[in-house]
Order: sequence, then structure tokens, then C-alpha cells
Amino acid sequence: MCPASMDASHPLTKPLLITIDGPAGAGKTTVSRLLAGQLEYRYLDTGALYRSVAYSVHINNIDIEDEAALTAHLKEFDLTPRADKNGFRLFWKDRDITDQIRTPEISMMASTVSAKPAVRAFLLDMQREMGKGKALVCEGRDMGTVIFPEADIKFFLDADPHVRACRRYKEMPPKSTVTLEDISRDMIQRDQNDSRRALSPLKPADDAIRIDCTYIDPQEVVRLMMACISDISPLS
Repeated sequence: MCPASMDASHPLTKPLLITIDGPAGAGKTTVSRLLAGQLEYRYLDTGALYRSVAYSVHINNIDIEDEAALTAHLKEFDLTPRADKNGFRLFWKDRDITDQIRTPEISMMASTVSAKPAVRAFLLDMQREMGKGKALVCEGRDMGTVIFPEADIKFFLDADPHVRACRRYKEMPPKSTVTLEDISRDMIQRDQNDSRRALSPLKPADDAIRIDCTYIDPQEVVRLMMACISDISPLS
């Protein structure tokens, strides 16, 4: 049981590696950025890495089911994360694609791409290299189960599917033609794809702290997390 509250005005006594997993629309990105900012940690959105691969596959008309073609493409895949005030931006062939990878189409492709062994193996070393030195908040779907099973503290966020779809709908650009029904349908399909895949399925780590975010805002989620973190690394 985490303590009810804590004073977060001082730094922690030791750097931690913190993972935050959960389905789409659960609030992982917002919460992860807030938590990283409060702790003055680096922030890693691993889902963006898979989206970047999906984007490059899409632009180059690579058949995702063609393992040889996908492997060959990955050998030439040039992705560079560059830190900024919000965590990092992603550059593919020196072109900033951070915003282009957030469309529903790329999201669905990312779910399919992420199930491919070649893609997961390709990104594994990149992610683990980013975790060296700790002082990192990383979000994704298998951070606490596969990528960083040794993480100091693991969280799993979830929320009602309709609430998650509404949140994602509000994030769409004003001129987008995507409907709430489109997002809800795609999200249900992605949940099924991610949780049923044989390789690194979406599920909480056995030692993850689960938080239902349906009725609480991101600031409250971070407060709960900080209370749990204080047990691992007391304030100095």
C-alpha cells in the first residue's frame, strides 16, 4: 500500500527507472510527462518509436507481412531521438516526424508492426540504452514486463474504454474528419491486437501498481504515483 501523500518539493535520494504501461487513451503520455517533470527526469515515449517504424513502412510501401522486406528496411532505418522540453522529438532521415506519427492510421499500423519480432528486436537495444543511468520515466505497453523487468517501480494505467476513446477524440486536430465512433472501433481492435499477440502482449507486470484513471485527472494520478515512489526512494 502506498502512503497517502508526500511532500515532493525535494529530490529523491537515488535515481529510479520508472515504467508506465497501459492501453491507448489511459493517459500514459500526459501522466508520464507530468511525473518526469516533477521528478526532473528524462521521459521516453516508446510507443512513438513503434509509430516511427510504422510511418516509415507506410511511406516506403513496405509489406508488413514480408519478413525479408521488413528486415531489410530496418537495416536502413535511420531514427534519431533528440531531447526537447517535452521529452524528445523524433527525426527520420533528419526530418522531424513527431507530429506525423499521431494519426489513427499510423496508430493501427504501429499495433501491427509492434507484433513483428524483427521490429521488437531492432528497438530493444535502443530502448535499453536510453534506460542506462536511470532517472527515466518510460511509457509503453511492455515496459515493465519485457523491456525493463528490473525497473525500480512499475505502474499500469487503465480506464473505461469509452472514456479512453473520448480522450483520444479530443486530441484530434480541429479539421480532422475522424469520428468518435472511428476511434472507439479502432481502439477496441488495437486493445485486442495488443493483448492477444503472442510476442510481448499488453498486460500488467506481476509487481505493477495498477491505477484506474477513469474518474481521476492526471494530476491526481501523479500524486498517487509520487506517494508510491516515496517508498522506493525517500526524499532527501
